[in-house]
Amino acid sequence: MNTTLPRTRLVLGMTAGLATLAIATGIGAAQAQDRKPQPPAPAAVVQTGVLGVDAATRAARAALDAAEKEGQRVTVVVLDRSGAVRVLLKGDGAGPQAEESAKRKAFTAVSFGQPTSALAKNAQGDGPTIRDIPGTLFLAGGVPVAANGGPIAAIGVGGAPSGDLDERFATAGLRAIGELR
Repeated sequence: MNTTLPRTRLVLGMTAGLATLAIATGIGAAQAQDRKPQPPAPAAVVQTGVLGVDAATRAARAALDAAEKEGQRVTVVVLDRSGAVRVLLKGDGAGPQAEESAKRKAFTAVSFGQPTSALAKNAQGDGPTIRDIPGTLFLAGGVPVAANGGPIAAIGVGGAPSGDLDERFATAGLRAIGELR
């Protein structure tokens, strides 16, 4: 019996197997080079900043104190980014409309990330405008609270005889908590 025949078959089989493996590896590598890097998938969970209750209370108290110092009867509301009330202080003698006004001013300020006085000019004109968005109020008196470049809360004040006064008191609340990061 010839022993070279099985040995030849073995060598040919191994050679064919190695060639197949080399071709498959080469094709896989070529395909990998053809693929462009994909951007990472968006995170399933997103972290957002929330104004702590201590800071929200400090801001509301400072706004109410500023108003009372000037003899004004107001309501102060601090909302979070989602529009939920964090703190509400109804000053002694504040009118029944002041709470709703303060909430809507704060909602508008946090929604747009700007003081409501700056937004009022965009609510003018004929036809649909931003004033048609439910829950908004484009009177001065709402200021956003920002951290890391975006609004995380807002302070709204309602009840003074002018929006300018309301906004001054809301700004006093903002100053009480300082710059946030």
